Amino acid sequence: MNHLKIGVIGVGRMGQHHCRVYSSLRQVQLVGVYDIDLQVGLDISKRYDIPAFNQLDELLEQVDAVSIASPTPTHFDLVMRCLDRGIHVLVEKPLTDSLAQAEHLIRAADQSGLVIQVGHIERFNPPYQELKNVLENMDVLAVNFRRLSPFQGSNTDVDVILDLMVHDLDLSLDLMKREPDLVSAYGLMPMSASLDHVVAELWYQQGQLITLTASRITEQKVRSVEVTTKEAYLEVDLLHKAILVHRRSTGEYSDQNHGGVKYRQESIIERILVPAAEPLMLEVQHFLQCIDQNCPPRVTLEDGYKSLRLALLIRNIVTEHNFHLTAQLKNEYIDHNPVL
Repeated sequence: MNHLKIGVIGVGRMGQHHCRVYSSLRQVQLVGVYDIDLQVGLDISKRYDIPAFNQLDELLEQVDAVSIASPTPTHFDLVMRCLDRGIHVLVEKPLTDSLAQAEHLIRAADQSGLVIQVGHIERFNPPYQELKNVLENMDVLAVNFRRLSPFQGSNTDVDVILDLMVHDLDLSLDLMKREPDLVSAYGLMPMSASLDHVVAELWYQQGQLITLTASRITEQKVRSVEVTTKEAYLEVDLLHKAILVHRRSTGEYSDQNHGGVKYRQESIIERILVPAAEPLMLEVQHFLQCIDQNCPPRVTLEDGYKSLRLALLIRNIVTEHNFHLTAQLKNEYIDHNPVL
């Protein structure tokens, strides 16, 4: 790889991590940053001894590729400006805040021949990658995603669906390889003017059920996945990089000497070895490899579009206090529920 020149647009919390990763890689040169808040950009420029540009065009003139980690409403215009200049893009999730903009980006990118990768970072998280390996020969019945955070420090530029749940919606689509047939959802707004706590259920006609909880009103940070299969029960901690596989569980009650009853459960628990690697580092390295080899990224614009579409559908269901059925199931459901 011929020392790609990289820039970072938006150096808030996530953008700073992009700068850190790029600065540690020998095959690229971090040539500068741009942030609408010049002082924030100057602080990062001092840390990495790179320029903080006053004008975005000045940065774009000097780079081969960029990471875009600015607020979601700015993504569309920034990606389009990069496409117009022939610059490869790693854009943080969610792709945009509207489907029309996402569709426009897909059409523009198809004609550009550039690598445009969407930053669904959990796809590169080692425990998720190992989970997919374990599930390869299992029959999945149900999946429970929990993504919880304290309100302080949360991103309130968007609601909790686009901030947190969209990660697990992307993982759901990746695991199932198709969109759900029925979606239901409920939400709360106790801390802000947008949704802060949402529970959604995705049902598939083949019989699988996925439950997702996203909250920014808890006092504990949780990133977990629980998978029930015909063969085993799996617990995945995405935060602490751990996977437990429970097999052959048996439970029994036994009488005690003093007349009491005690419940006992035994099972085989397998701990899966999870490689110690930073997801963002893996994501960025994959982005650079795709540029070098001129190949499509693992998380494409189409993937970003599908997770955004499902996220916006869930938001609509919550705000309308309703549920959605695909056209295929709608008539059958109403036949059995004439009150609707």
